[in-house]
Amino acid sequence: MSTPPSPSSSSSSSSGRSYTPPKTPPNLHQNSIDPDTKWLVQKFGGTSVGKFPVQIAKEIVAKYIDSNKVAVVCSARSGTSKALGTTNLLLRAASEALVRRPKPATSVLNSPDGTMSPYFGLFGQIKDMPHSPPETPRRSRSSSAEDASLISLTPLTVPQRGQALPSFNVTVDMIRQEHLKAAADFISDPDIRKELEEEVDKDCDWLRSFLFASQVINEVSARSKDNIIGLGEKLACKLMTAVLRDQGIDAEYVSLEDVVPDVEDEVSGNDTLDQTFYDKVAQAVGARVKQCGRRVPVVTGFFGPIPGSLLTQVGRGYTDLLSALLSVGLEATELQIWKEVDGIFTADPRKVPTARLLPIISPDEAAELTYYGSEVVHPFTMEQAIRCKIPIRIKNVENPTGSGTVIFPDPDHGPDVSQVSQELDANNSAIPEPITQLQLHEMARQAVQHRSHNQGGHYPNKKFPTAVTIKERIIVINVNSNRKSVSHGFLAGIFGTLDQFGVVVDLISTSEVHVSMAIEDALAQKLFKRLITALEKSGSVSVHPNMAILSLVGREMRHLVGIAGRMFTTLGNGNVNIEMISQGASEINISCVIDGENAVKALNLIHQSCLQLPTLGKMGPWFF
Repeated sequence: MSTPPSPSSSSSSSSGRSYTPPKTPPNLHQNSIDPDTKWLVQKFGGTSVGKFPVQIAKEIVAKYIDSNKVAVVCSARSGTSKALGTTNLLLRAASEALVRRPKPATSVLNSPDGTMSPYFGLFGQIKDMPHSPPETPRRSRSSSAEDASLISLTPLTVPQRGQALPSFNVTVDMIRQEHLKAAADFISDPDIRKELEEEVDKDCDWLRSFLFASQVINEVSARSKDNIIGLGEKLACKLMTAVLRDQGIDAEYVSLEDVVPDVEDEVSGNDTLDQTFYDKVAQAVGARVKQCGRRVPVVTGFFGPIPGSLLTQVGRGYTDLLSALLSVGLEATELQIWKEVDGIFTADPRKVPTARLLPIISPDEAAELTYYGSEVVHPFTMEQAIRCKIPIRIKNVENPTGSGTVIFPDPDHGPDVSQVSQELDANNSAIPEPITQLQLHEMARQAVQHRSHNQGGHYPNKKFPTAVTIKERIIVINVNSNRKSVSHGFLAGIFGTLDQFGVVVDLISTSEVHVSMAIEDALAQKLFKRLITALEKSGSVSVHPNMAILSLVGREMRHLVGIAGRMFTTLGNGNVNIEMISQGASEINISCVIDGENAVKALNLIHQSCLQLPTLGKMGPWFF
């Protein structure tokens, strides 16, 4: 959008046009001038960009750029409703492009007043004619140029007379209107708003043409879908760039669609991309963003095309992944992921009133919580930053002064993060921004001293789990072999069937003749019936829907003698029946399947029994 011209800052929009911003107005707020200042990567989700772009500019970015070099990454905007989210609309438009339109009827149309009126030519083109159509002109090679001058070919996005608009045209209009409304709502400068509106119109025109071409060939390839989906991040970043400029911050829109290194010769489209590829992407995006100088780069989460397509290789979480790769490429001091929650809690605060905000947790714990129902950060995304010792902080857009929750890499020396976390949690300590290993060790030491001083040294060395979470909409499938002599292929047959239907098992419990599996209730009804039919070849099958997985997570649980007994005793005393039990190989989580109707009740029971901190001078069953 309105960013200063620079040979390195010109970026290509989705339609391939070169986008050169106007000159920089004076007195704009820029990133720190100190050359030794570290980068800070801030990633904002679609809901935040959709609802709070002005707050992001005024209360978040403006706060950090004096003491940091800030890079902003945006997801595609969420709309006024979930169905109107940009990514959902783009996926809908891609599907609608495969709907064939009826061919136009070849007919002559006259206007009532006898003026010139369009009609269809022999091959469907629109022509102007008098109210009495002339005879079909005779064509010859010598008259082809003259005939061509009489033909007005239909633009790609305009249907021929007698033919309905393609269904994707309405969807593209919805995307356009959502972004034009956002421009009107959040941008006060008329010049900046006008420029943004022009960009939205051009990008939506490109999308219409792209979808029309896909409809003509009746195909939307995986890579084409990447390009369609990627437009959502581009529109969001252009909006955010305009809002930042409108709020007096010198921002630059950065499109990453052409920075991915060419590895087509090294990687087959069917292969899973290895870490070497992602390391190259990190270097490339880091180098591109560093070219922005003191301007605040607003970076698209879309970084395709890549071998095998971005959606196939990474999925819809590619914006989070890009933010992690960018933090690696910039050697950032911290990666901040801004959401609409204060951070990670000991339980879902919407369901457990006594849940506490965790100041810091380990990557292993965050991965377990993500897998078993809590929306934290995807483990693969987290791995990219953590392996380079970059902390990840979860913060709330609506509460920017809060310290959030830090996912901190295990220190090279001293106590691990889970031990430090429990000291800080017990003392209700906030984590400074950004946090270093040295600061973390010092905070832990002070917390221990504070505990010992206030409680006369008699406070026991407490250990307790980190959090409890619930994953609902679970189906339990039991398969029991009906053969007297069980074949060695019993388990192989079951797992082969699951692989055939693409089913991911959340929990499993096995014996020689019996298998119990907990899976997410995500399969279509017809496909699920086919799965059950296929499993019945291995034995009798019973299905239990409307279940939930309850998981108690924490690194310290490895050393908690009796924690499993306490968990199950608590559930039993609360009349919560347990369908199956599983403990992870990492020994940092204990999970069980319960009836979905008891999910909230079980959460509160376990939180009270196993996670509630004691008050001073009061001992309880939470000590082990």
